[in-house]
This record gives sequence, structure tokens and C-alpha cells, in this order.
Amino acid sequence: MEPVTSQALPPLLKWAGGKRWLLPYLRPLWAQYVNHRLVEPLGGGLAITLGLRPRRAWVNDINPHVINFYKWVQQGLELPFSDSDHNEQAFYRHRARFNALIANGEAMSKEAAQLFYYLNRTCYNGLCRFNADGLFNVPFGKYKRVRYARSFPAHEKAFEQWAFTCGDFEQMTGLTPEDFIYADPPYDVEFTKYSKDGFSWEDQKRLARWLAQHEGPVVISNQATERVKELYTSHSYLIFEVPGPRRISCNGDRSPAPEVLAFKNVDLPSEVFEMLQAAKLSTSAFFSGRPKE
Repeated sequence: MEPVTSQALPPLLKWAGGKRWLLPYLRPLWAQYVNHRLVEPLGGGLAITLGLRPRRAWVNDINPHVINFYKWVQQGLELPFSDSDHNEQAFYRHRARFNALIANGEAMSKEAAQLFYYLNRTCYNGLCRFNADGLFNVPFGKYKRVRYARSFPAHEKAFEQWAFTCGDFEQMTGLTPEDFIYADPPYDVEFTKYSKDGFSWEDQKRLARWLAQHEGPVVISNQATERVKELYTSHSYLIFEVPGPRRISCNGDRSPAPEVLAFKNVDLPSEVFEMLQAAKLSTSAFFSGRPKE
């Protein structure tokens, strides 16, 4: 039988709040489900799914431009950009062309996928933000140098048995108890304008409830706000707080910003449990699977 996993791949897009740093916690858990399909209902930058490198995956996202880009990568996308495109004048010209494609109903074209990649690599902090009209409005990022890929052959190969869909997560019909779901919703903060319609607290509650209904393994990561922890505890997730890479800077405090890892319908490997405990983590009193002593 062919191997079901290969070497981890890096994300193709810059992504605010990327969770690649969580891979040491998740790899030992994923090893128990390596023959299963990995499902990401909020795909974004795909740091975790690319890091785990499943043979089969279902990636969904509400942002059509993200999914359009991944679908074209799956088909062998080639890119025309070079160092000469890394300047403010070229950026705003390419941004205007991308928004014209959106306005003209050509947002799913290959050119739109190419431009989305360029804008992501070149804009301020790699932000993905759209205005009320659905147009990309992030300004130029003043990087000293940007390296533009010409193609993505390794990712194209990895995507062979991956499905990409665009829509609200509750529209994902066809999940089975064998599916391993990893979800990383936008942080519980004021800025959530990642897609035209944003991601509200009501969406956070819908997601937690929807995932809790899944009969198979579920992992969620999120910002460790009090209401996020209360929400996940109310749905009987096993929750841990982990020190994230982001730093809190208000009042001169540079301590790591805590984040949440929530689990449901899994037996945590002792290796993972010990890692979480060593990080001085706290858990809820609820666990739908087998508790670790």
C-alpha cells in the first residue's frame, strides 16, 4: 500500500494567526488517524493541514478567493511575477486589476488566482481583508524583499486527493464519523473582516455547536478569551490553554498571549498530554472521550 503521508509542506500564503506552531501538539494525535480524511471547515492558510500532510483532505472556506487559489494550484498554477513587480506602483496596479476581475464576475479565473497570490505576498502584513463591496483593500506592504514562487509542484502533488469547497461550514454535508476535523476560527477580537461578511460571535457559537455534533474526532484552536473557554466547556470539549507566539504589548506586558486547544471524541496520546501539562496548561472538567489520569 502506498504511504499515506509525506513530508510536511509550508503554507503557500501569508496568514495572520497561522497555527503552524501547534504542529508538535497535533502530529502525535494525527498519527492515530493517519488513514482518515482530514477536514478543515475554515481552511485559511492551511498551516496545520499542510503540516500534517494527509493523503485525503476536505478544505472549505467562506472566502472564495482563497479556495479559487488552491483549486488553481491543484491544476498546476504558474505565476508570472518577478522582482520587478515588488514596488508600490505595481502593487496598486495589480490590486486594481484584481478588484476589476471581482467586479466583472471573473473572480474564479486563473488570473484572479495569480493576482491573489501576488497581493497576499506583497500587501501589508499579508492581511486578507475586503470591504463591504467585496473588494480587496489592504495597502502596500513595505518589505525589503519579496520572493515570488513560479509554481507549486509539491503542493500540486499533495492536493491530488484533496477536495476544495467554498461556503459556510454548516453547508458541509457528507461528513462521516471517520473524518478528523480541525477548525481554527478567526480570533474572538473586534477585527474579523476576513471575508465580506466577517465572522461574528454568533458564528463562533454556531461553529462550536456544529462541531460538537460531529461523531468523530474534533480539534479546535482559538484565542483564550473567557467567553471562548466558557463556550467550549459548555459543549463538553476538553480544553487546554497553551502559550501562543503572539505577544501582548499593552502596558508594556510582553508575555505570550494564551490560546485554546479544544478536543472532542479523541483519546489524547500520553505524549501530547504530557506536553500540554508541561506547558502549565489548564483543562476543563469535561471530556467526551477517555480521560487521562
